Amino acid sequence: MFDNLTARLNRTLKNLSGQGRITEENIKDTLREVRTALLEADVALPVVKTFVNRIKEQALGQEVALSLTPGQEFIKIVYAQLVETMGGGNAAVNLACQPPAVILLAGLQGAGKTTSAAKLALYLRDRLKKKVLMVSADTYRPAAIEQLAALGRETKIDVLPSSTDQKPQDIAKAALDHARRYAYEVLIVDTAGRLAVDEEMMTEVQDLHQILNPIETYFVVDAMTGQDAANTAKAFAEALPLTGVILTKADGDARGGAALSVREITGKPIKFIGLGEKITPLEPFYPERIASRILDMGDLLSLIEKLETTADVEKAQKLAKKIKEGEGFDLEDFRDQLRTMQEMGGLAGMLKMLPGAQGMSDKIDTAKPEQQLKRFEAIINSMTPKERRHPALIKGTRKKRIAAGAGVQLYDVNQLLKMYDTLSHAMKKASRGGVRKMMGMARGLMGGMGGFGGMGGMLPPMGGGRRR
Repeated sequence: MFDNLTARLNRTLKNLSGQGRITEENIKDTLREVRTALLEADVALPVVKTFVNRIKEQALGQEVALSLTPGQEFIKIVYAQLVETMGGGNAAVNLACQPPAVILLAGLQGAGKTTSAAKLALYLRDRLKKKVLMVSADTYRPAAIEQLAALGRETKIDVLPSSTDQKPQDIAKAALDHARRYAYEVLIVDTAGRLAVDEEMMTEVQDLHQILNPIETYFVVDAMTGQDAANTAKAFAEALPLTGVILTKADGDARGGAALSVREITGKPIKFIGLGEKITPLEPFYPERIASRILDMGDLLSLIEKLETTADVEKAQKLAKKIKEGEGFDLEDFRDQLRTMQEMGGLAGMLKMLPGAQGMSDKIDTAKPEQQLKRFEAIINSMTPKERRHPALIKGTRKKRIAAGAGVQLYDVNQLLKMYDTLSHAMKKASRGGVRKMMGMARGLMGGMGGFGGMGGMLPPMGGGRRR
């Protein structure tokens, strides 16, 4: 998300870098470029006008700090305005009521409501430790009820059975009664969508709202619909007392117009953002972090949080102890490192969170490293347990057998072993400085994947698997 906007704004803001001070004359062209960049990102026109006017007003009245250049000062103003436009700060989910706290999801058909229900349930269960019940009140879309049931089985989250023979209002009453009787802390209700906003749809969801009296009413919207997302959100906000927005499929939108438009037009905060089709927890929406990504400043806080939720700290500590006691770093340990990187979204996902990612992405073909991670894991899986624990055994004929078993070339096996040797030596050195130092030893890992230069030291390897 925001790839195009980031590239355009970075080129634009460089124009001010050599200026001695900010004047109306020298920011005129820059503001015009900012306006064009936002329009190309599919940001709603009223939002663009307000955004540019506020920046101009603040920039011309701004005293440049002695420690900053005019270009840096202008970027600081743009950053602050981006944060303000997207809501100013994170709006946390509100569950402060007598259980069950009801969360009602509304939106158009195809926006991703059902998937978002499961992702939201995962977030509430795994991160907030809540007992969650889901129910589908969508009696129109074929297989909608079965889809939620399947997601419930996949995530091991309870789903109250419902049927297309029932009225949505009766489903809502039964779900509320069931949640109270069995002491669920949160009830998530998935509602029917339509291909467009219509009176029948709005009347039904208003009835459900009246029956359930939800503490949170979220409008679920597809980020790829751009400024149309903001206009549809406005229509729903006029019909329902919305408390927030869930922005779905955000990773499939290179423009980002919806994220910059929804809050300004509806007055409702974006509370969560959905990335990818995999059923992983929704991510809370942090305007300041998104603004940092847009301006290519990175998002290290999100990277750290992702690492903390993905990495198995206990496994990393065991690995540190193992190496320190002289048992060495074997290929099974190495495979764990590769899996951790894949669980964190692969190299491409991690790159976007690093400062200067736009410049690095231009020079690095991220598709190949993702393929390489999977290829390397396949090679390790093709080895015998003894070979994984004692890599020194892997010589000529064994290499050929492993390459054939993994469906790769002998070159790939040699590349893996070279990469393993580099990281193994790095791990031995790092172990003398303890676990903390070990976490920073990714240079060898990235160096063996085609020469990623100085970014290797920024990617922390840890034990694979999820934290228990």
